[in-house]
This record gives sequence, structure tokens and C-alpha cells, in this order.
Amino acid sequence: MLAHAESQGMSHLEFLRALINEQANQRRERSIAYRIRDACFVESKTLADFDWLFNAGTIDRVQVEALARAEFIGRKQNLVVVGQSGVGKSHIIQAIGQQACVLGYRVRYTTSALVLADLTASLADQTLPGRLRDYAKFDLVILDEFGFDRIERTESPQAASLLYKLINARTCRSTALVTNIDFEAWGEYLGDPPLAMAFLDRIVDGAIILKINGKSYRAHRAQQASSAKRSSK
Repeated sequence: MLAHAESQGMSHLEFLRALINEQANQRRERSIAYRIRDACFVESKTLADFDWLFNAGTIDRVQVEALARAEFIGRKQNLVVVGQSGVGKSHIIQAIGQQACVLGYRVRYTTSALVLADLTASLADQTLPGRLRDYAKFDLVILDEFGFDRIERTESPQAASLLYKLINARTCRSTALVTNIDFEAWGEYLGDPPLAMAFLDRIVDGAIILKINGKSYRAHRAQQASSAKRSSK
């Protein structure tokens, strides 16, 4: 830095500004990297590597890119992403979550099955209030794969109650729920229609609803792989 300052003829003030900016940038990058690690994303996803052309016309790119600005987190709004399997919901939500980390928000990514297993275990050892406080400290909690299968109901008979407690503990914080089942099926899915509706009301009230339609990326890739395998024979 000194050699560069001398070669560029920097003033003392310019040199100090450059030195401080370099340190500040390094600290910022370390903070971002920490928040991303702490978020526990399954994959590192960005909207830049999302295939917008595959389902062009069925995914609202403008809305998705607006969500990546994380203004809904600042407004403490919930986000519900609804769509059939394979259309890119997890990619999009992890990209939004990662960008929120870059913007300074604390994020936790998990699945509904994992969070219910965690809360059920804490219920057994009487640490549930503490675990709920842990989830409540994040600016954004992402619950992916809600309705992906029926593991929640088989592993946790108190699924609806625990999810309600979680959302209730996160009042005035943003929660993103990613699901492949329509709202009217939540009661049947969780096995407790009244409590499921209370949970639905809590999370949907004032929330942003993002509906993702289109063809399955996974089915398309599987078909391509199968075609390539047949053509190579």
C-alpha cells in the first residue's frame, strides 16, 4: 500500500482512505461469508445461474428479482412460494436467501421435516422455549419442502402445533415457506385442520405469495439423460 501510494503520489488523506477502505471491504467479505455459512444453505445458488428460459412466461422474473432485494425482510413480511415439484422453487428461495445474507440479514435455511424433528426432540427434553428463541433471532427463516412428502406427520404427531409455535415466536420477523401443496390441503396434510388453519392464517396474513408454474427441470434433465444414453448405444 505504501509503495502504491508513493508511485501514485497520494496525499496522506488519500492513502489513509485507501487503507481503511481495503480493511473495511475485507471485513465486509468475511461477514458475508460467515452469514452464508451460518444460513446452512444446501447449495450455493444465485439468480444469475437460474435458467429463466426453460419456463419463460410462467415465472415472474421481475417479482423474483425484486424479492432478492430483501425489502420484504425489512418490512417484516412473510413469503410463501407455491408450485409443483421440480420447477426451481428451492433454487430461487436459496438465491433470495443468499442475497439477503449479502445485504446484511441473518438467515437460516432448513426444511419443514428437519425443523419439526428438531422441535420434537426439544419438546422431549424440555428445551422447546429455547429452541424457539433460537429460530426467532434470525431475520429470515426459510422452511423448504413443506408438503414434499408426509414425513412431518409420521415423525411428529404434533406437527401443526409445533409449526404454529414457531411462526408465533417469529412475530415481527420474516418467514419464507416453500410448498408444493395448495392452501386448502394444509389441514389434511398436517392432520389437524383447525390448528393448520391457524398456522395458515399466521403465515399468509399480509404475506407475499409467489406462485411458480411450469415444467419440471428434473424431469426434463432425466429425459435428456435418457435420450443421450439411448443415442450413445
